[in-house]
Amino acid sequence: LPICKGLNQSLALARSGAETYHAGAIGEDGLFLREMLREAGVRTDYISVLNEIPSGHAVIQNDAGGDNCILIYGGANFAIGKEMIDKVLSAFDRGDLIVLQNEINNLPYIMEKAAEKGMRIAFTPAPMREEVLHYPLEKLDYLLLNEVEAAQILGLEKLPDDYTDLAKALIKKFPALKIVLTLGAAGAVYADAGRIIPQKAYPVKAVDSTGAGDTYAGYFLGSLMTGASLEEALERASKAAALAVTKEGAAPSVPLKEALEAFEI
Repeated sequence: LPICKGLNQSLALARSGAETYHAGAIGEDGLFLREMLREAGVRTDYISVLNEIPSGHAVIQNDAGGDNCILIYGGANFAIGKEMIDKVLSAFDRGDLIVLQNEINNLPYIMEKAAEKGMRIAFTPAPMREEVLHYPLEKLDYLLLNEVEAAQILGLEKLPDDYTDLAKALIKKFPALKIVLTLGAAGAVYADAGRIIPQKAYPVKAVDSTGAGDTYAGYFLGSLMTGASLEEALERASKAAALAVTKEGAAPSVPLKEALEAFEI
C-alpha cells in the first residue's frame, strides 16, 4: 500500500474504524508521512525506509471547479522487492483484506501471492496504465474505479449514456468481482453478478477533488470490514467523499468518523 494513494486509503480505512496496517516503502524524506499514519491509528510496522531513494510523490494541479491533474513520481514506491512482499504477506492470513493501488511495482506478484493465501484483494487501478490490462484481475474480490478507468479497461472509445451499462459491462468481463464505479457528482454504482445498486452523491461546494476517490474506497471497504451492510458502506463512503472535496489537499481532507456522524445535508 503505497504513498500517495495508499496513504490516503489507509487514513480513510483507519478513520472509518477498521484495523489498518500500511505496508510499502518511503525515503528518509517521508518519515513525516509515517508519523501521519501513526497519528491516525494505522500500524506502520511494514513500512520500509530506504536510504538512497526518495519517497513517491505527486504534483497536483487544480482548476477553479476543484478538478485536478496529477503528475506522479514513483520513487520508493517502485522499489518494492519480492522479498519485501513475501515478508509482509507472511504476517497475514486467509480472509484478511489487502488493498492495492496502481502506484507500486510487482503488483501481479502481490495479487498472485495474496490469492494463494486466500486473502481478499481490493484494487484501485489508478494511476491507470496499459499494464493494468495484463494484471491477473480475476484474482480480485473488489475492483474500485472511476468511469474513465472503466472505459479504458473495457476498451471503450466512448462512455455510455447510462452508467449502469458500464457497470454491467464490467461484470460481464469480471463475473466473480464486486465492482464499485465512482462517478463524481453523479454518485457511484455498485455491481456484482446478482445486483446493481446506485448510490447518490451528496451535494457540496467542491474545493479540491484530490483524494476523494481514495476516501471513498477506504471508507467503503473499512465500513464493510467493521460490519456495515453493503448499503450502509456505500452511503458512508459517499458522505466521506463529499466531505473530502470541501477541503484542500488529499490526506488532510480525509474526514474523521465523527465528521460523518455530524454530516447533514
